[in-house]
Amino acid sequence: MKPKRLYSILLLLCITGYTLAQSFNNFPVTTQKPPLHGKHWMAITGKPLAATAGAMIFSQGGNAIDASCAMLAATCTMWDVLSWGGETQALIYNPKTKKVIAINAMGVAPTGATADFFKNKGMKYPPEYGPLAATTPGTAGGLLTMLAEYGKMSLKDVLKPAMQLAEGYPIEGQTANAIENNKALIKGWPYSKKVFLPHYGNKREAPDAGEIFVQKDLLTTLQKLVDTEQLALKNGKSRKEAIYAAYDRFYKGDIAKEIARACQEQGGLITEKDMANWKVKIEEPLMTNYKGIEVYKMQQWTQGPVMLQALNMLENFDLKSMGYNSSKYIHTMYQVMNLAFADRDFYYGDPAFAPEEPMKGLLSKEYARERIKLINWEMNDPKVLPGDPYPFEEKKNPYTEQIKSWGNFHASLDRNKHGLDGKYLEEFTAGTTSVEAADEEGWVVSITPSGGWVPACIAGNTGVGLSQRMQSFVLDARENPFNVVEPGKRPRVTLTPSLALMDGKPFLSFAKQAGDEQDQLLLQFFLNIVEFGMTVQESTEAPSFKTLQMYSTFGEHEKLPGGLILNEAMPPWTRKELSRMGYKLTYQPRTSGPINAIYFDWQHGSFWGGSSNHGEDYGIGW
Repeated sequence: MKPKRLYSILLLLCITGYTLAQSFNNFPVTTQKPPLHGKHWMAITGKPLAATAGAMIFSQGGNAIDASCAMLAATCTMWDVLSWGGETQALIYNPKTKKVIAINAMGVAPTGATADFFKNKGMKYPPEYGPLAATTPGTAGGLLTMLAEYGKMSLKDVLKPAMQLAEGYPIEGQTANAIENNKALIKGWPYSKKVFLPHYGNKREAPDAGEIFVQKDLLTTLQKLVDTEQLALKNGKSRKEAIYAAYDRFYKGDIAKEIARACQEQGGLITEKDMANWKVKIEEPLMTNYKGIEVYKMQQWTQGPVMLQALNMLENFDLKSMGYNSSKYIHTMYQVMNLAFADRDFYYGDPAFAPEEPMKGLLSKEYARERIKLINWEMNDPKVLPGDPYPFEEKKNPYTEQIKSWGNFHASLDRNKHGLDGKYLEEFTAGTTSVEAADEEGWVVSITPSGGWVPACIAGNTGVGLSQRMQSFVLDARENPFNVVEPGKRPRVTLTPSLALMDGKPFLSFAKQAGDEQDQLLLQFFLNIVEFGMTVQESTEAPSFKTLQMYSTFGEHEKLPGGLILNEAMPPWTRKELSRMGYKLTYQPRTSGPINAIYFDWQHGSFWGGSSNHGEDYGIGW
């Protein structure tokens, strides 16, 4: 190679921020992180310490369920943008039945949480933070149910890493600084102040990065669960029965009493009866087939089906011929997501409550073909409305007139005051984490847990941070008649793990954090592999784009019509063409995730693990 040519290549790599790294196929990208490889197991999540917890369980003979529960417990204990009082959504591939099942461990609105209750307080939506933002805790129940039903190990062994963390671990800067930056809110809740602000009264009241962060109350709570399990085993109960005894103590015993007492003391609504009545649901996931690949998502109380709707529309186009991230490809994707998210924002909600969501119609291939007829191929459509799926399940739409005025109703709410400001983006990308695990027995787990992130209101002396998911409800049926808050109801959430099967075997397990970004970036991740031939690590790092033309699930539920976030690497000619088409462009240096994923290499009998090149997510394989 000529010296001048070599210099030009090195200069280009420096300018784009890439170091010389391995490229695994002919797609012209390199990765900043190497892929993970494993023959026996794979464990990936939001923090290195939490991934280590999963590896510890695998090394002791646990399966992917055991390891994922250990990682979930560790991330909750580390406040990796969630806590023990949050919510857990999981998809599990069971190699014994060769079926995908869904774990619905989303909490519900507590007693007294009606639309009128919040309206009488002058609110447009339930609050973002504090005890009134809390649904009933779900993560503890979800973890205990998964472990009891599908794991092999004891609760004592699986919780051991999390309990060691609760005894004290070196807190990382991301969480420590989040505590410091939100200490004004934290000081309003006495139990949160006790846990989060060990240096109360000093200039910096939060822990320093690297400081040993101790959570005595949480450790006591976790010890109670283990003690209950061990006593049940001593009394002759089976492993499964003993774990469910711990479940009952959390939801019906002294832990539940303290959560309810402290929540009400601080102004919340959760009662002991709310705790006792709540149950984990083991559900059938929803699925669509994209070019021979079965893609599974949670039911419509999550935003998961939006990806399935988008795939149904996109299979009608030759995406590969458009070119990766060309203006035509981005416009096609954006307009398809427009249509799918408009349906999400009107039709999705808890299927346990009336009215019944028209999911058969929304997920029909015929409906998808009708929707894409609405695409304007020259300009963005900022006023797209929900469609009419009812004829595709042989019913008449009772909301036809309401949909016609849907846009005008939203305009009357006087939102979008600030445009694309920091608060809007923070709400839009409200964090969580993800957990991915697989083993040589064939178990596969994809989890998107969340809730109880900093600043969390801690429930008394339990050390358990309460959820903030009430804000995902609406108070007016004109906005979404399926997602109006009611006691006992689950809100329509953003949390959306993913599993894909090919030829009846696991193909991909993938999930990501960050609120309303989740399914639009998971969609691009999936297509990067299926349509453009990227490896799993290349796909997690590849430049993605983000639409802001859907109503945020958080805060003031704003949207930015035409809003499009591009990667800074996008070339000027693509930027110019998209601007001409009516998009309002902003740029970010990294736009791909964080996504965590496992690819199943059946040809070689191995796992490939991937994790985006920003955030603290990563994993371990063996």
